[in-house]
Amino acid sequence: MAANKTKSSNAAFLVVIAVIMVAIIAVGVALTRRIGKSNSEISREQAITQLEKKLKKINIKTVSPRKATVEIAGTDLAAELPDIGKYPLSVTGRGDIDLEIFSSTEKSSKGTDGWLNEVAEKFNNAHYSVNGKWVTVSVRPIASGAAIDYIISGKYVPGLYSPSNELWGEMIAAKGVGIKLLDKRLAGNTAGILVSHETYSKLEQTYGKVDISSIVEATVKSEITMGYTNPYASSTGLNFLIAALQEFDAADILSDQSVSQFQKFQQNVPFVAYTTLQMRDAAANGVLDAFILEYQCYYNVAELRDYQFIPFGVRHDSPMYSLGTLSSDEQELAQLFIDYCKNDENQALAKRYGFNYQEDYTGRLESSVTGTAMLSAQKLWKTEKDAGSPVMAVFVADVSGSMGGAPLENLQSSLINASQYINDTNYVGLISYASNVTVNLPIGKFDLNQRSYFTGAVQDLSPAGNTATYDAVLVALDLLREAQEKVESETGQTVKPLLFVLSDGETNVGNSLKDIKDIVAGMEVPCYTIGYNANLSALSELSSINEAASINADNDDVIYNLKSLFNAQM
Repeated sequence: MAANKTKSSNAAFLVVIAVIMVAIIAVGVALTRRIGKSNSEISREQAITQLEKKLKKINIKTVSPRKATVEIAGTDLAAELPDIGKYPLSVTGRGDIDLEIFSSTEKSSKGTDGWLNEVAEKFNNAHYSVNGKWVTVSVRPIASGAAIDYIISGKYVPGLYSPSNELWGEMIAAKGVGIKLLDKRLAGNTAGILVSHETYSKLEQTYGKVDISSIVEATVKSEITMGYTNPYASSTGLNFLIAALQEFDAADILSDQSVSQFQKFQQNVPFVAYTTLQMRDAAANGVLDAFILEYQCYYNVAELRDYQFIPFGVRHDSPMYSLGTLSSDEQELAQLFIDYCKNDENQALAKRYGFNYQEDYTGRLESSVTGTAMLSAQKLWKTEKDAGSPVMAVFVADVSGSMGGAPLENLQSSLINASQYINDTNYVGLISYASNVTVNLPIGKFDLNQRSYFTGAVQDLSPAGNTATYDAVLVALDLLREAQEKVESETGQTVKPLLFVLSDGETNVGNSLKDIKDIVAGMEVPCYTIGYNANLSALSELSSINEAASINADNDDVIYNLKSLFNAQM
């Protein structure tokens, strides 16, 4: 093997991550405290009074839903996933032999998250060769949850894979996919729980030591509120879920004891999200006493230094795996690149990017926690994350004239497809709107009967007219209010209300966002918005009122986006 360093350069493309959805997974809960609300905003009672006045001026029609056949067969994950082009390469290798790397985004994005990109560019420009052939690597930044979906479905499988931690590799192996650990570490990192200095002092006085054990115990006892990221999408969130379950029962993370303690824990988790920004904002506004983050991000965000960093779980050392069967030349290339990443120069570079700190922390994983157990733990989280409190959601579908053709067809197919990820203990209704508002399906428990009516109601949507988005939001809020009061009275359960607004454009008739903003804030109902090839500014503003998410679901990836959203939310 010869190494010939030259000054030739390859084009580098900065990544724009298209998995907005997976990146913004949040549990749709009405937060226990009012995030960022001004003193001038109205109370719930005042909001209801204003809502009732506005409803008198809205033309509301009700149609009788029909039942339709519900497909209960297994899902086709590969068909749900968008084309891999939704996740652009951040480094493009052009060698005679090139290996693509699926990489976690904290090391392959831009700015302070671009260490692996810089190393890969230098490696490619150095013109290393194997058996006389120029060898390079390409880097594709992709969120962990999306990466594993592509790999296990077989829709797109790269030659190399470098997630944040080894948990994902164990789960891939448990799915029967050919995967081999080549190196346990490219650059050192840890996951941690961030707590304010005040919270740290309080925990230290009570428990003597501040670590994941004391933080989890304090959360179960309602002494603090905790926030973490979606374990289906986030390496840090998955790590935290496994670590917390180990605290409940180290011998069996899926035992009755573990499940019972997890339910108590979740009662004091008002905010679960994918994005660091959502958690940071919630903490800054007093909603969270503790939240999770990787040290590399903590290092690069100066304002986070106001928090204490407490490492937990397994280390996040960016292992490198090979997938499938590599040729002997590809194997040599893989090892060559690993060695290049680990040389002194690039490890020093990694430290400048925020890696290779917290080196004394070792982490642990009980031997009983296999890849199969981790997959089961994700399912446990899905079913138990709401701690016995059902979610009640109204879907608000835009059927204005501009939704005709592909947008409405994709809305229909994606809603029906993704509805199978909604737990049958939750409640669902459907409203559509154009110039006026139609109640297509009253709210009901999402059992097989309601699923059948939901499928028929969605199938029967047809486009025509203008766009009265905010009139429809008001009608949906009223529908939620009445159904929530009834269910809570009859069952004694606390219901978590949500709205999902699906639209392709801005309102042109009826109430404006300004007209309803205080009502939405006062009702404290998170409004998740899904824009179909839309200008997201207005939709994003609606979502931001109560800390919900806004996603751009174009025709190619709407099914996967909604599936991921419902899987986490419902």
